[in-house]
Amino acid sequence: MNNNDVLKKLRVALMLRDDEIVDILKGVDFNISKSEIGAFCRREGHPKYMECGDQVLRNFLNGLVLHLRGTKENPKYPGNVLKSGPTGPSPKKSPPKKGKPFYPKKDKKKS
Repeated sequence: MNNNDVLKKLRVALMLRDDEIVDILKGVDFNISKSEIGAFCRREGHPKYMECGDQVLRNFLNGLVLHLRGTKENPKYPGNVLKSGPTGPSPKKSPPKKGKPFYPKKDKKKS
């Protein structure tokens, strides 16, 4: 597993968009563009694929820690950060209905 795989798996697992990854990296004073993040997440054979270096992954992981835990002066609870999602708190969903599902009856042909 290489650095690109780690970055892609974290991106999917934490439901991060490219602009959120850029913001996380800016939090540790590491500037990178959205197009470079997209290049890291491409397939290896793609013409615009770029190898994710150790420095990029290290800064992303350090920024991710600050993003999820906060700083010593302003701590955060990681569960609250993950629940809030990329666009704020998720809307409350109605619970699924209990009981048997409704299936309309089919007309049986007599032969």
